[in-house]
Amino acid sequence: MPEADEVDDEEEMPLSLRLSIADTLTLGNATCGFMAVYFTTTGILIPHLMGSDESGMARHSAATAVILMLCAAIFDLFDGLVARKLRSSPMGAELDNLSDLISFGLAPAYFVLVYGMVADDAYQRVAAVGAIVVLLAVVLRLARFSCVTVKDGTFQGMPSPFGALTVVSIVLLELPFVATLLAILGTAWLMVSRVEYPKPRGRLAVAMLSWIVLSMGLLAGWAFDAPSGQLLLQTGCALQLVMGAVIPLFATARRVNNFRDNRREARAAQLP
Repeated sequence: MPEADEVDDEEEMPLSLRLSIADTLTLGNATCGFMAVYFTTTGILIPHLMGSDESGMARHSAATAVILMLCAAIFDLFDGLVARKLRSSPMGAELDNLSDLISFGLAPAYFVLVYGMVADDAYQRVAAVGAIVVLLAVVLRLARFSCVTVKDGTFQGMPSPFGALTVVSIVLLELPFVATLLAILGTAWLMVSRVEYPKPRGRLAVAMLSWIVLSMGLLAGWAFDAPSGQLLLQTGCALQLVMGAVIPLFATARRVNNFRDNRREARAAQLP
């Protein structure tokens, strides 16, 4: 019996290779990102290259691709929560970064690239530069996240899931090409900036999940040509852009207020 136990211990999978529940959710994130690229290719790019005039198919595929990115954001939200409540494997952080690179780096950058190829007023090569900037911004952000320690409860720079959803919202707004490109570059800058964004915990996590589910509904209504579906989608995309710009303002205002309070306390301590 002792010899059998020793054999079982030797054959047991090393701890570093075991997948936890959080890791499984992370792999779901990567799968959604890959499928978003698939639907963008098969439903938008290939029909355009073949000269198809079926706009409904392109609309359905675009909505499906963005919904998959939203699903990836849900997986990314829950894998962190599950990892904190239960446990994560030693390779959990690496899996998370690699999955985020697929879903929130490659997928939105490819979405921008295809937009530059199919939009009437777009310039393909310029759009390709914008797509590369988005991809590199996510790469740099994820690398910095692994190396830099920031204070608890905040992110340094726009989180990559939020940045990816902002980028695709800009494309779906169907603004003039120059305005679209400038907004995309601005979002990429926010992702690598030092602007603080709060981490989605507690009520903020619930609010973010509710916003993602609402966005899925708006996309579904737009895809199936529901009444006022286009207007509702554009309203949701505009709100996404407003939140991306306003949220760091609240964080900055809070930091300024904390700085003022500390100065007042220091002055009060110096008084006799």
